[in-house]
Amino acid sequence: MTTATLFSPLTIRETEFRNRLWVAPMCQYSAEKQDGVPTDWHLAHLGSFASGGVGLIITEATAVTAAGRISPQDLGLYNDEQQAAFTRINALLHEQGTATGIQLAHAGRKASTFRPWADDKGTVPESLGGWQTVAPSAIPFPGYATPVALTVPEIEQIVEDFRVAARRSIDAGFDVIELHAAHGYLMHEFLSPLSNERTDAYGGSLENRARFVLDVVRAVRGEVGEGVPLFVRFSATDWVEQGGWDVEQTTTVAGWARDAGADFFDVSSGGNVTGVKIPVAPLYQVELAAHLRSEGNVPVSAVGLITTAAEAAEVVASGRADAVMMGRQFLRDPHFALRAAHELGVSLDYWPPQYARALFR
Repeated sequence: MTTATLFSPLTIRETEFRNRLWVAPMCQYSAEKQDGVPTDWHLAHLGSFASGGVGLIITEATAVTAAGRISPQDLGLYNDEQQAAFTRINALLHEQGTATGIQLAHAGRKASTFRPWADDKGTVPESLGGWQTVAPSAIPFPGYATPVALTVPEIEQIVEDFRVAARRSIDAGFDVIELHAAHGYLMHEFLSPLSNERTDAYGGSLENRARFVLDVVRAVRGEVGEGVPLFVRFSATDWVEQGGWDVEQTTTVAGWARDAGADFFDVSSGGNVTGVKIPVAPLYQVELAAHLRSEGNVPVSAVGLITTAAEAAEVVASGRADAVMMGRQFLRDPHFALRAAHELGVSLDYWPPQYARALFR
């Protein structure tokens, strides 16, 4: 493979992605009415990426139930008003030729928090619009309120919430569904023994800790049919020396998820515990993705401080990942994909004619 591979198409099930440079999910904390409905901010924010030539845009973490939102200002997809707003956004993005995905999520013990730029930190009290959080076990995330441990019927209801949200996603026009099993949110909380001390069928062994994730994968696959690509985002490690979630367990569960109906794995890391040393540096998570790809024989995307066209191209050309997701770089330059192609000498037939003058000095 060569650097041009970054701009070669990739087909997963019935969806073709025009290139392998994708926008990672990035929370905006901007549903100002506090009802989870996307606004004009989200339309403009996501639309800017679509005109910039990317192959896939995945929306921010979108809760499958009101109690699953990270903050009161986070998006949801559990009512008709939210679905209608997403339908409008998808129409715009598809007009620009990009595929669209939604990251379905439940924040678990990290729900009901103040958004990052608020003066207050931690859990939003009920008096200010917050709510009681839930988790596999009644273990608080440091600095947050103590969650209530979910009962088995409540777990089964959340699986159903994911299924219903998946149906709404397809009806709203999304091409891809991603399940958020990373960054210390509910699915990750079940996977990691640091946040899951259950003694029933959802705790203890790796098979039991993975049960909730696999139940959701099966439910979503059964709802959306065989044509829709289904991604799972994993944190591949908790970054603890022992006793936590790690890349070997992630590789095993990714294989089980593939067998249950998942197609592709978006590999990140961390977020479930504090006080750990994370070796943050350019491309610091790429080898985690490469491990899943080589040892688990599953397709993956890499993400995390990949900021240049050359870096992204090399990650794909080397075979360490099938695609690259970027976050901060697209915030800095929503048209980064067009600039990357120009820098790499790749000619695109989907360069917007309105921007054609940018090709010339």
